[in-house]
Amino acid sequence: MILYMKKLILFFGAAILTAACNSGDKKAASRANGNDTAASLTAEQKQQAMNDSSNFTTLEWIDPVVKNLGKLMKDQSIEITYRFKNTGSKNLVIENVSAPCGCTIPEKPEQPIAPGEEGVIKAKYNGSGKGTINKTISVRANTSPAVDHTLTFTGEIQEN
Repeated sequence: MILYMKKLILFFGAAILTAACNSGDKKAASRANGNDTAASLTAEQKQQAMNDSSNFTTLEWIDPVVKNLGKLMKDQSIEITYRFKNTGSKNLVIENVSAPCGCTIPEKPEQPIAPGEEGVIKAKYNGSGKGTINKTISVRANTSPAVDHTLTFTGEIQEN
């Protein structure tokens, strides 16, 4: 009877341990896929990062901030990416990314970028226009010096 009880306790202990390990793996996978809601910032937290100079950091653009896309087909949608790295000691918060016209739709990371980590700004351009294009994207972040970063892409729209 004692041997049976020991086996039963051992079996349940192993089952509990296995369940606990699988739960931790799912949480880690969720964070790796960007689904960690704890990492998202509220509007108030973003504003605090932007206004308090003790939260300022630095960033380095890995990709060129000016890109020549060459010849583009009219009305052909393309995606442009600009990679960057947080080179400071505080979390990098991208508060706003904007483009002056509706033909370019920028996308920013919603989660803060930890020191030493990399991130991406994406933009979708709808291919409208004629001749030479020169489009800009403005990036506002908690960086020092406190300036908007300007990203540019150019190209030549070809008729179909």
